[in-house]
Amino acid sequence: MKNVASLSLGSVRLSVIVADITTLAVDAIVNAANTSLLGGGGVDGAIHRAAGPDLLAVCRTLGGCTTGDAKITSGFRLPARHVIHTVGPVWNGEAAACDPLLEFCYRRSLALAAAHGLRSIAFPAISTGVYRFPADRAARVAVATVRDMALRETGCPDAITFCCFSDESAAHHAEAFRSIATG
Repeated sequence: MKNVASLSLGSVRLSVIVADITTLAVDAIVNAANTSLLGGGGVDGAIHRAAGPDLLAVCRTLGGCTTGDAKITSGFRLPARHVIHTVGPVWNGEAAACDPLLEFCYRRSLALAAAHGLRSIAFPAISTGVYRFPADRAARVAVATVRDMALRETGCPDAITFCCFSDESAAHHAEAFRSIATG
């Protein structure tokens, strides 16, 4: 695991790391899921493989998930106690349509974490893989949304991590941190 950046917002600590999200011992990791919640490629597939078959069995009972929404399950074989499954938007080139949907993913995930009393959460770079959301734009939306929630909402987790799979993604998140720290 490589620590890239950190920022304190009152009692909430934001951090950017480069790591495999399936190895993190946090209260919840966020799964960049598809609408079926039945596994797929990228982060979604990795989380399903690491959690084991019980995760798929439970996800089959959830009835899917709409874009921008989130649902919570146990973490099963993961070091994380829970998995929060959220469905990000497929980038269509229209920021006015896609940005709010991506924002909702972070808001709903943090709201679920707060509702379940979770103190630590780790997010992947939602929608930046096969959903083709521009990574720099996604990082700005993610960090700004989480900052707003951390500053305004009670019950927000104390430790919020942006767990990036690549140095490039981490650099986008670190730049977004710099923007909010100076803006």
